[in-house]
Amino acid sequence: MARLLSIDYGKKRTGIAVSDPLQIIANGLTTVETAKLFEFLEEYTRKEEVERIIVGLPKQMNNEPSENMKRVEPFVNRLRKLYPAIPVEYYDERFSSKLAHQAMIQGGLKKRDRQNKELVDEISATIILQGYMESKRL
Repeated sequence: MARLLSIDYGKKRTGIAVSDPLQIIANGLTTVETAKLFEFLEEYTRKEEVERIIVGLPKQMNNEPSENMKRVEPFVNRLRKLYPAIPVEYYDERFSSKLAHQAMIQGGLKKRDRQNKELVDEISATIILQGYMESKRL
């Protein structure tokens, strides 16, 4: 089986997570400067087989698109053009940052480490991917 890749797209930084080849566990991979994201994806997809890309869907609590949607939608459109053989799906990312902070606290990270925005983005991408995989098992 190929991996699933999850993207927590941000204006400055983007968190990336991947599944194991059996698509059982989501693991944080890295955080990339958004300006270099397509470069990173080109290199990664050359080395690893990716079955599907999951992109965090930015929504507000009232189910309306959040401010970041105006950046995410063009990104996803470009992604679909560059990788037509890899399906791209959205998955609701509400609460992923909050859950990432809770996971860091439960993991015993010091306050200084919890302020590391790159780590928060990577963990958020992991939470998005894990949620997506769990939703498909139901």
